[in-house]
Amino acid sequence: MASLKTPPKSLTRAVGRAIADYRMIGDGDRLLLALSGGKDSLSLLHTLLYLRSYAPVSFDLGAATVDPQIEGFDPSPLQQYTAELGVPYFYRSEPIMERAQTHMQGDSFCSFCSRMRRGILYTTARDNGYDVLVLAQHLDDVAESFLMSAFHRGRLETMKAHYVIDAKDLRVIRPFIYVRERQTAQFARSAGLPVIADNCPACFRMPTQRLQMKTLLAQQEREHKHLFANMLHTMRPLMGDPPTPDTTKQRATMRVAG
Repeated sequence: MASLKTPPKSLTRAVGRAIADYRMIGDGDRLLLALSGGKDSLSLLHTLLYLRSYAPVSFDLGAATVDPQIEGFDPSPLQQYTAELGVPYFYRSEPIMERAQTHMQGDSFCSFCSRMRRGILYTTARDNGYDVLVLAQHLDDVAESFLMSAFHRGRLETMKAHYVIDAKDLRVIRPFIYVRERQTAQFARSAGLPVIADNCPACFRMPTQRLQMKTLLAQQEREHKHLFANMLHTMRPLMGDPPTPDTTKQRATMRVAG
């Protein structure tokens, strides 16, 4: 029987600070978490459930999984797991790998898959009355995206912490924006979370630009212990300002005591 796991204070503080800094969650919001079954999304599921018990605002939380029909990826255990946690769950299976073979144009499979999944998640949120899509990317992901954009596209940009999509009907938030990948890995191990191994086999089998950036950052961090703090300071202007009240409903600030 699944039970709620208590995240360490270092994790809840970082998430609480991000939520407050970017005004991510307000009273009455309905959040839909993109749940892949990896260490990051499972850690975020438990963190949000934990914080909901202490938050000064009331919000709903559901989860959705997009199965890209890739050999070796089986998210089926998530259905029972979320049910035992009392979290509404939506499973969507789409032949993304098959479509990539005929529709992908000069893009990496990871990029194509990400766009396809995002569209499916938007539709799932709309169809079920959710107004906020929650993604589990962390600070390492943000730093890797920043370097990929600078190195390969000649642009200064990275993932946004909180934004309104072009259709103006959904917001996207990343509560792990201040969290390091090693924090989610440690929590997942210590809490015994049922992480789905090799959660995107296609990405692991093919070398990617992101893997190259991850390796580069790891090498540099061994030499410069404040690397990610400096990276965050550099990237913060690119991570966006909170949406203004005229584009989203007024939200109370959610802070979490440490």
